[in-house]
Order: sequence, then structure tokens, then C-alpha cells
Amino acid sequence: MSDPIRLSKRLIEQLGCSRREAELYIEGGWVTVDGEVVEQPQFKVGEQRVELLPGARAEALEPVTLLLHQLAGQATATAQAGIGMASLSETHREGVRPLHGHFTRQACIAPLLPGASGLQVFTQDWRVTRKLDADLRRMEQEYIVQVSGEAKPGALERLARGVERKGVELPKAKASWQNEQHLRMVLKNPQPGVIEALCETAGLKVLGMRRIRLGGVSMGKLAQGQWRYLVGSERF
Repeated sequence: MSDPIRLSKRLIEQLGCSRREAELYIEGGWVTVDGEVVEQPQFKVGEQRVELLPGARAEALEPVTLLLHQLAGQATATAQAGIGMASLSETHREGVRPLHGHFTRQACIAPLLPGASGLQVFTQDWRVTRKLDADLRRMEQEYIVQVSGEAKPGALERLARGVERKGVELPKAKASWQNEQHLRMVLKNPQPGVIEALCETAGLKVLGMRRIRLGGVSMGKLAQGQWRYLVGSERF
């Protein structure tokens, strides 16, 4: 029996391809060892059966953007560490090929407000990063805000025209009741404390808030702690 060798070396021997091509096949999830996909070129193989899946391409992975339903109060690094194969949303698995390479070099952009839960965005895609860097200040963000108290008459309408608190002009916001305890609030580039301040001018106290949309991208039906891919038809 021969000594185990790296999976990439075995593939080179079988296909006559270059080392880089072998690595691309493996990292792209196209190589199986005894029927199981292995994505690590350094994985050691002995007498196991090594095969390419149909449609295999020796191409670098396309950068992806991940949308996570982050828990309130959770550190971003902790939330990101929980993104993996097991936490992909059950309702968003059809037609996707999750790969380990999708979870590396991910940057958090447009972070959630402190204490908020909901849509958190991680991306490897420089085009998405550039878009949000350029347009975030002008981009609508939508929150579901849990409140207590009784709103002053006409208070929500005044938020859309602009209000002041302690002599400071607050950003304009579109607000409407989702139900007796929850407001749907849309505003641009909210800063820490601004949603609480807006609600205070209306006679309401914020108990919690969840971001559900950033620009043209909605979180969709994601359970807390689960994630999905940004699909090609979605644009921030």
C-alpha cells in the first residue's frame, strides 16, 4: 500500500492537470473521495476512489454575499462565526452549492444599530462593498420597532415632515403601525440612538427593533441565526 498523498497531487496524477487547476477543482467542490465531496487540497488520500463530479470547472469561486438574521445584542464576530453549512436556511437550500470558500474573507458592511436584530450583510464581493460605500447614506433602511406607550395624536405623521428633540433636528422617517405594539419605520442612514429619539418625540419607548430591509434587499423569511445567499436578481 502506498503512503497517503495530498488530494491535489492525486488529481494531478489522474488528470494531468496543473497544480492550480487541481486546487480550483477541489476548492470548487467538484472532487469526491469515496463519494464524499472534499474541498481541502491538502486532504490526504491513500487507496480511496477520487473522482470529478459532472460539469466540473477549474475556475475560481465567484464572490458571494450572505444575508444573516442576527440576534439582538450579539457581537458581529460571534454572529459571523455561526455562519456555516448547518445554519443555512432550510427554505433557501434549493439550487445552491454551499462551499467552505464562501465563508472566508467575508466582511460585514452596513452594520446593524446597537441592540437591533435582523438583517446583517457579509460580503466577499467588491462590487457590493463599493455600492454600499457609495450609496449607504441615501439608502432606505426598514425596521420593525417594538414600542410601549401611547402615541401622541398625529405624531407619526410629524415624523415624516421632520421633528426636533432637545434642539436637534432628527432625520425624517416614514412610520406606520404594523400592529398595536410594533411600528414599521423607514429612514435613511440611521445613527445609533436615532430610532429611540424619534419614538420618544411621539411619546413611545423602544423595547426592541429588527432590520428587515436594506435598500432594495429584504431579509425574507429567515429564522434567527440562519442565513441565505444574496441572489443575482437582488440589488441593494
